[in-house]
Amino acid sequence: MKPIKTLLATAAMLLAAAPALADINIGVSLSLTGPGSGLGIPMQNQLKLFPKTIAGEKVNLIILDDATDPGKGATNARRFISEDKVDLIIGSCITAVAAAMSPVATEGKTVQLAASPVGLPPGQDGWVFRLPQSNDVMAHAVFGHMKKLGIKTVGFLGYTDAYGELWLKAATAEAEKNGIKIVATERFARTDTSVTAQALKLTSANPDAMLIVASGSGAAMPHKAVVERGYKGKIYQTHAAASMDLMRVGGKDVEGAYVVSGPATVGDILPDSHPSKAVSKAFLTAYEKVYGNNTANQFAGHAYDAQLILEKAAPMALKKAKPGTPEFRAALKDAFETMGRTVLAHGVLNWTPDNHWGYTMETGVMLQVKNADWVLAN
Repeated sequence: MKPIKTLLATAAMLLAAAPALADINIGVSLSLTGPGSGLGIPMQNQLKLFPKTIAGEKVNLIILDDATDPGKGATNARRFISEDKVDLIIGSCITAVAAAMSPVATEGKTVQLAASPVGLPPGQDGWVFRLPQSNDVMAHAVFGHMKKLGIKTVGFLGYTDAYGELWLKAATAEAEKNGIKIVATERFARTDTSVTAQALKLTSANPDAMLIVASGSGAAMPHKAVVERGYKGKIYQTHAAASMDLMRVGGKDVEGAYVVSGPATVGDILPDSHPSKAVSKAFLTAYEKVYGNNTANQFAGHAYDAQLILEKAAPMALKKAKPGTPEFRAALKDAFETMGRTVLAHGVLNWTPDNHWGYTMETGVMLQVKNADWVLAN
């Protein structure tokens, strides 16, 4: 009997050392260093508040820094799939990095919740779902607002990467729909420390408004450059710039700027009729209780929404399979595509098998910087 007891004891030890089959493992790749850190760190902060269990199952978050580097993001995604055997990938907060991760997630048949508006060729986003609103949805709000103000000409100053390219495409289409002409287009790299030459060319064109496509605190530099070149027209920023960092770095130069945003960070000023008002206020209250007033941004909101989505989808997937299996990963994808109307801090989402963006054209909220704070734009 002694050998049998020894074998049983050894088996028990091995089982105790192995990860529980029911654990939901989530790999998270964020830009915690590099130019995108102003977006990644708030997401990490929110993920520190992530629940320890969902639908009765333990949740393990594995958070890695991609250093705002697409190659590093792809490496992180490969590790998540091959070594950590994750059920879900979240990231990255930078479009170019998320795009580099997507083929890895797709090959590994693991759902990726992209925290940036990554655009992929048709047929290549079957496992990729976006937490942010599409650039098309946000451009709709921007150019609709421009039309109401009688703007006829626009200058474009944006990143040379995927985020800038996708916004230029969306802006071009929406400008045409609204009878507005983009009269000058200039680009710059995320790592550039000056855009003086581009700003001079744009101000020389003297458009009615400027659209700056940049993110986080990095959106302040091109904004200030345009103002310092003497531009007096209206200046618009995209949803990646909708954070207090824009005002902290931009100071008086960004006063009066128009910024399109999801509703996540402005729940306290949304009308009572807005479907996301209660959810966005709950996000802000919980986040700022821990990190202080005016610390929440759009990207922290994406992390909060990831939790809400998983809390709705996981019970659906668990009816079909256990975490840690290919069947569960497939079930989770099916749950995202069929969970229906879901109110988030960032708006109302309804993913379908044919639409992994989900947000409606009513999503974008136009804000204006007034006295170093947000107000709803007229």
